[in-house]
Amino acid sequence: MSCPDPAPVRRPAVVTFAAAGLLLMALGALGYAVASLVNLAGTVDRFRSTVAGTADDGEIDTVVTLVRVTVVLSAVVTVLVGLLLAGLAVGLLAGRRGARVATWVVAGFGGCCGGGALALLLGQRLAPLRLADDDPTTAALLAAVPEAYPSWWIPLNAGVSVGQLVGYLVVTTLLVLPAAHTWFARRTPSTGSTDQAPGGPPAQPPRDPVPPVRMTP
Repeated sequence: MSCPDPAPVRRPAVVTFAAAGLLLMALGALGYAVASLVNLAGTVDRFRSTVAGTADDGEIDTVVTLVRVTVVLSAVVTVLVGLLLAGLAVGLLAGRRGARVATWVVAGFGGCCGGGALALLLGQRLAPLRLADDDPTTAALLAAVPEAYPSWWIPLNAGVSVGQLVGYLVVTTLLVLPAAHTWFARRTPSTGSTDQAPGGPPAQPPRDPVPPVRMTP
């Protein structure tokens, strides 16, 4: 008489919520990257109009190139982070232990980056960057860059940084709850199935019967 297969363990709600939080943050990262690229052309036009006649065209072009490279690189990194978060979310839903550990690492690093970005943003607003007095033209051009962005851009960046901190904190907290710990502890790293049936030893694979030995006269 064979024993019935054990019922699959249902995924805890805290794991589902943690994965949903990562997916939401991934969508937010993608939206922020798109908004940065879309807003780049208008920012450059406003910057050129503001500083026209205050410096040589070569110096203005240098600052414009710096702004473009910075925005494009930031958008690329943001998209890569969004893809990473989406991959971690899929791993959590599949019950992979490595995805849980990787989420903690990414959350710690991302929280530090978000806090640093928020502190840098506040510091620039309270104490703007000042260059040496022997290069007043470059200082004036760089000071005009933040003013070229729309009025809603700085609050958006602050909101993204705060949302990043809160999101990572929530996801990390959900994954350390006992329900999540118990569920991940019951999953095998390779297949994601339960290690053993509840209350019993691991199932043994059936053995092939030994064929009878025929005696020849």
